[in-house]
Amino acid sequence: MQYLVSVIDDKSDPGSTDRQPAISAFNDRLIAEGYWVFAGGLADTDTATVVDNRGEEAVFSDGPFVESKEYLAGVWVWEAPDLDVALRLAAEASEVCDRKIEVRPFR
Repeated sequence: MQYLVSVIDDKSDPGSTDRQPAISAFNDRLIAEGYWVFAGGLADTDTATVVDNRGEEAVFSDGPFVESKEYLAGVWVWEAPDLDVALRLAAEASEVCDRKIEVRPFR
């Protein structure tokens, strides 16, 4: 089963900025243990563009879809045998990157 693991940061109470060495070590362990599929950090929300092509023509809007103090800061995709393993890894990830983590299975 694959899981989307979202890193949630908070503009009013951001996580530590010195976490990259710990995150890199955690990623190396995920790779070594066979859980790693993909990961990446995201640029700041002010670089986002929302595209809505549900009408007669596409509309492009600057900024995030929703104005919120919390925002998506990065993602992992993990391969794990079950949700319990994914949640255990997510608890470690939250500590390592000093941010909230959301775990959602792919269908």
